[in-house]
Amino acid sequence: MIKGVIFDLDDTLYNSSEFVNIARREAIKSMIDAGLDVDFNTAWEILNKIIKDKGSNYGKHFDDLVKAILGYYNPMIITTGIITYHNVKVALLRPYPDVIKTLIELKKMDLKLAVLTDGLTIKQWEKLIRLGIHLFFDEVVTSEEFGLGKPHIEFFKYGLKKLNLKPKEVIYVGDRVDRDIKPAKALGMITVRILKGKYKDMEDNISDYKIENIKELLPIIKNLVESK
Repeated sequence: MIKGVIFDLDDTLYNSSEFVNIARREAIKSMIDAGLDVDFNTAWEILNKIIKDKGSNYGKHFDDLVKAILGYYNPMIITTGIITYHNVKVALLRPYPDVIKTLIELKKMDLKLAVLTDGLTIKQWEKLIRLGIHLFFDEVVTSEEFGLGKPHIEFFKYGLKKLNLKPKEVIYVGDRVDRDIKPAKALGMITVRILKGKYKDMEDNISDYKIENIKELLPIIKNLVESK
């Protein structure tokens, strides 16, 4: 019997890849306007290397960018980039179409809902609140909270423990085969891969179901419930 659904967050419930890139690009433009002496393409290349080397959750991407270009710390230019980034992010942050309607229907089915996500707890909660979907979830579990992230099996076990559910009672929904589907399936969860974001073309021969829109999850769950 299906009793719960666990969702990945980034690129599963909203378009993380697109909005982050747009926000970072606009931040660079504003920093150049504020006096960062560099052409856009060079700055973009340097920023992406910093992100690759230090990770997306590193808190000083723009600090390192300015230091790499100017050779010294410039708080005005850095702050200009930070403010622009956050302003654009807030303006663009929206759930995928039909996410809210789908979550409403899932709650009507008396299912436990959770988010299992890599990232800093405050940042992930900020996204959920700004998306307007945080109240739908019984649990929000982050890699920072647990100490390990995806694809570690123990992280997924921790999410199940928080919901007090067994793997066979849970559907897991995510966008990546390597970090979402494989560990969830290894534990015995039913896996649904949503074909969204920058990993939508990743080779996949293990997902139980593949969907292009989150609303396609509803008939899958109804069929599973009715077949029991």
